[in-house]
Amino acid sequence: MGVMTALDEVLTAPAIIDAMRAADDLAFEAGREPAARTIRILQRVARGDDELAAIAATHALAGMLDEEASRVLVDLLADDREFERQHAAWALGSGLPRHEAVGALLRMVVAGGFTGMLAQRTLEQWSGFAPAPLVAGAEGGLLGIDDPAPRARLVETLGLVRDQLATAPLVRLASDPHEPEPVRIAAVAALGQRPDPAAVASTLETIAAAGGFLGAVARLALVDLGATGLIRRRGGSGATVAQLFLHADIDPGMRTAGAGDNGGIATLLVRLGDALVRDPETGVDRVITLSRGSVTGALDDLVSVEASERGHGYGRIPLLHEPVPAADAWPLRVATRRGIRRILRAAGGVDVLHLRMADVGSLAAADVARELGTPVVFTLAPDPHAVIDSLDRSGRLGRAGFGRADLAEHFWFRTRLVHRLAANAAHTVHFPRPRLEEDLRRLVGVDPASDAALRTIVPEGVDADAIDRAVAEAEAFRQGTGASPALDELRGLVDALAPERRGLPLILSVGRLHRVKGMASLVEAWASSSIASGANLLLVGGDLASPSDDEREQLDRIDALVPAAERAHLGLLLPGHRPNDVVARWLAGARLGVPGAVAPGGVYACASLKEEFGIALLEAMAAGLFVVAPDGGGPATYVDDGATGILTATWDVARLASALDEAVAAVRAEPDGRRAERSRAVVRERFTVQRMAEALGGVYRTVVRDEAGLLESAERAR
Repeated sequence: MGVMTALDEVLTAPAIIDAMRAADDLAFEAGREPAARTIRILQRVARGDDELAAIAATHALAGMLDEEASRVLVDLLADDREFERQHAAWALGSGLPRHEAVGALLRMVVAGGFTGMLAQRTLEQWSGFAPAPLVAGAEGGLLGIDDPAPRARLVETLGLVRDQLATAPLVRLASDPHEPEPVRIAAVAALGQRPDPAAVASTLETIAAAGGFLGAVARLALVDLGATGLIRRRGGSGATVAQLFLHADIDPGMRTAGAGDNGGIATLLVRLGDALVRDPETGVDRVITLSRGSVTGALDDLVSVEASERGHGYGRIPLLHEPVPAADAWPLRVATRRGIRRILRAAGGVDVLHLRMADVGSLAAADVARELGTPVVFTLAPDPHAVIDSLDRSGRLGRAGFGRADLAEHFWFRTRLVHRLAANAAHTVHFPRPRLEEDLRRLVGVDPASDAALRTIVPEGVDADAIDRAVAEAEAFRQGTGASPALDELRGLVDALAPERRGLPLILSVGRLHRVKGMASLVEAWASSSIASGANLLLVGGDLASPSDDEREQLDRIDALVPAAERAHLGLLLPGHRPNDVVARWLAGARLGVPGAVAPGGVYACASLKEEFGIALLEAMAAGLFVVAPDGGGPATYVDDGATGILTATWDVARLASALDEAVAAVRAEPDGRRAERSRAVVRERFTVQRMAEALGGVYRTVVRDEAGLLESAERAR
């Protein structure tokens, strides 16, 4: 193709996602032509106004493995644009160490954030080749910094140097009572993975004996220190599967569903893990669900995981940091990796690790899987590819401002992470989509025809039995023959509205308060449509007491549209998140009605910018609700447009408002309950969590079988 042809494809691509894919060809061609002219051209583009092309040129320079190209990347660390500095720090990690870049990268680590994570990752990749400059740089940096958080980041980076050079300063920092606690925590955690255990064991034992939070961290580090060598495999004929969602406090009762990042995936993993171990046909007799948690909880989990042989267990990953939204969690990469490794080793290894997200959890877990030789199953979806494409088509994302948008959304890194996870997976799982093959080719750049035997389409599923129980409870409550605390609570919420708002049907939506979920857009569409006077809007989700930045952004937008003082008069209900069982009863109540509060014939609305499948939508249909859903992604495979719901461009507020009007009118015109029963039947026949468990059980059995075959072949070849 040639560098100039490849560069022209980046510059003239009709869509952002096409240009991002063309950037891979540019990097490949630059690696084939590491000439001075190529470097000059790429340097000029990297400093140009087209931010998308600038990023592509930066990574193309990294692909050249050329001395002069590396010098250009080092110079870009001082670029006046933050996005360019960020990508230069990332790109440098693919080459040999550059001693003149260590200082700039350490300053990025000190500054923190996503850029700091990328800089730290590059330094870690270099540390095996040149430990001395990194140790000297980190120790020198500590001399001029008093702020605990930046000091802790430098100490964590020092701990990534596996050479014995780093051991003495880490022991000193861990033992110094005058150091701030965050600094000592970073040093203590790092001591658990030193190459010279004898030099640090007594220090950790002393700190552990002192108790407190630091002592608990030292106990975890002692576990890490002893967890070396071959993993002791447990017995049993069935497989052990680990599944991960880092950004939730996952528990069997799903009490925090809808708060922060505790969305549908957290609910799904609880239900799915239970279903996998309940059905002997899946071939899975142990599931370990990993999520964030406390240090003391992690210590307790290690004991239970090590002792377990069957069933659905939970392993908490201590992040040694207050919970943060997924988009801000990338700097927790090191703590996440240590926590995942610790649990998997305690479990005696696992047969399959199932990853689903392009996030720091999957980034860290993939590193651990590679280290332990654990096969990975990856759920491959066009995310964030579909979001990029949607924003591009709507005019809200362009080439000129792509770099600045990427600073917040990390689009480039996340798409590359998806590609890497998919390429290294033993098997990939896909959600059904109307144009799955086309989307995989156009958005992700994956040919579904290649390695077709290693790809399986698996729809997500819901617990239809739990929804049936909720519907039966709502029906009895409506008839006055049964009690329901959840519906009593819903009636109390509606009673707080203005008198004229009581007895109206509900438009209900359940999900995280996040811009991708479109909750504020739904409020805008409802408030601007004719149905606002005839239906109340109930949004379930969000931590209203301590909102995250993402939640606050949506709440601020909602307040601007419908001020808090006017909610009762206009019919907007924002109760915050509720447990999954309560939500199920509210869905049933929205359809069947709540005497004196809610009229029957409600509608469920999902205003997400993208919805890969839509657990909450399926739960709403299982309750018999008519739905409004995105016209792309998974919902278009199970919502019969015009019959069981309305598919629309949810990113367009005017079209969303029109769809709400149409949905309410359709339900009002229904002569009987046949449509509701049809919606329920679709879920029960095709989208239960039991069916999902059966399908994934087949995937896991295939991976375990293939892995055993590979090990046998390797043994015979020895």
